[in-house]
Amino acid sequence: MFRLWAKIFKENRMVKDTVIRDDTNDTRTHKVFRALEEVCYQFDLGKPIWLDATVADFKKHSKTRFTSDNFIEAIDFDYLEVQVIEED
Repeated sequence: MFRLWAKIFKENRMVKDTVIRDDTNDTRTHKVFRALEEVCYQFDLGKPIWLDATVADFKKHSKTRFTSDNFIEAIDFDYLEVQVIEED
């Protein structure tokens, strides 16, 4: 089982969160992208852009933050944090 926890923070407070579960036999990368797509759908956000620093942080810690630099449109929160909390 694969689970990704997504949290939206504004002024150092978590204002929304969700956990996306994926039981498919797909690759980890595909699971992460699919989960992030579902998070954006649930939170009504545009898809963030994976910058080099974002990718490096995610590879190292299985966790990263998407700030306003990662989004094309304006966002009304400080950052979106995603973290893999369970992998098979």
